[in-house]
Parts: sequence; C-alpha cells; structure tokens
Amino acid sequence: MGDPPTGPPPPMGYPGALPPMDYPGAPPPMGYPDAPPPMGYPGAPPPMGYPPSAPPPTLPAGCVAVVGQQYCAPYVVDLTVRKKALSLSEGDFVVTDVNGALLLKVQGKFFSIRDRRVLVDAAGNPIVTVCRKIMTVHDRWEAYRGESTNSSDLLFTAKKSSFIQLFKTQLDVFLASNRNENVCDFKVKGSFFERTCTICIGESNTIIAQMKRKYTVSNVLLGRDTFGVTVYPNIDYAFIVALVVILDEINRGDDL
Repeated sequence: MGDPPTGPPPPMGYPGALPPMDYPGAPPPMGYPDAPPPMGYPGAPPPMGYPPSAPPPTLPAGCVAVVGQQYCAPYVVDLTVRKKALSLSEGDFVVTDVNGALLLKVQGKFFSIRDRRVLVDAAGNPIVTVCRKIMTVHDRWEAYRGESTNSSDLLFTAKKSSFIQLFKTQLDVFLASNRNENVCDFKVKGSFFERTCTICIGESNTIIAQMKRKYTVSNVLLGRDTFGVTVYPNIDYAFIVALVVILDEINRGDDL
C-alpha cells in the first residue's frame, strides 16, 4: 500500500490553472493605490439625473419676510417708534434704531375715502400702505405693497379676534395667501391700557416681536406716545412696525 500522502491535497482544477491569489507577484486586492476611489470623492461626477448647478438661495431658518427680506436681520433689532407730537396729520410715526438713525416713517392720509397710513423708508420711498376696510364688524385693516391698494398687491390683513374686547386687544393676522382664514398666521396680543403687545406665530407661544410703551417726562408733558419695539432675529421689522401702527389705530379708535 505504501505510506499515506502527507500535507494538503493539491488544488482542484485543470493542469496549468492559476495558483491562489497569494502567490508571489499576484495583483493586490481591490483598494490598491491605483484603484478608482469611491463615489463622492472631490471631483466625482454628479449622480445621474442631477445636472451640476448651484443650489437655489434659501432663506435663513425661521425667517419671516412679509414685506421684504431686506428688513430681516440675523440679530435682535431694537426700535424706537415715536408718534409725532402736534402733527397736522394725526398718526404720523418716526422709527429709529438704537443709534437714533432714521429707518422708517409712517405718514397719515386723511383726505381719502378710507383711513390710510403709508410706511416709507428713510429716503421717502413707500413700502407699505395700510388702510381700514370700511363697514366691517371686527375693525379690519389691510396692508398692501408700496402705495397700491390693488388686491394683487395685498400683503396681509389684520382684524380683531373678537368683536367685544375688554382691557385686552387681540388681532388675528392673515397673509394674503391664507384665503380661507381658518387659522391665523400671526397673532397680536395687546394690553389696552398699558399699550404693550406681543406678536406670536399663529396660535402658538412662539414670540417674534414685543412692544412696550416708553414713559419719559417729555413724553408725558408733550402727550407723545413712544414705543420700544424688540424684533427677534430673522423677522421682518417693517412688517412688525406696520402691525404696531394698526394696533395703535385700533386702540385710538377704541378711546373715542
């Protein structure tokens, strides 16, 4: 019979078959330096179906731009809203920043069919026109772009949350795109006597701006209303000023 064979059996295969991949001189496994890198490396072609192009610009997270994005700042904006004393046109306002620089003005338009206020920038360019809608139960105001009062330029509407409001003034604000007005886009919660207000997103408690009346000796002696307005980051401060003007007009009407 002879001695039994020792060592592993020879590999299966035909004569001349390639030896295992660990023989001297065998090619390195995949992943060697000359192998193509995986997809996603710098300079790799874009995936199929997505032609290379710059992504569209996006607004900052949580940005509220109703009048314009140019009125949104990435930081808290503190404004002083001062009603002019002894003005021939009642309801005129001047809006300045913390350094006293003029940002906006509000001009009254009393010789029109409807009470109108025009918000202009420091150069006098009209930004927003707000006007009271006549024959409405909830004291409804509408805001339009520029000096327009066309429905195509409507930005938002604001009205009292309820017909009867004692000591507190609450406004529901609807953007022009919210046609059914089932749920408000913003809510203004104001104090009738203290002349303060908080502006929130919808029915939530997410605050985007706050206003309070400033009491100084000169303001009391001159009978002048001055408000401090704090606008949160990425919130349209022109929109907030327009709401403050509407709230003041509604409160002033309730005083009569």
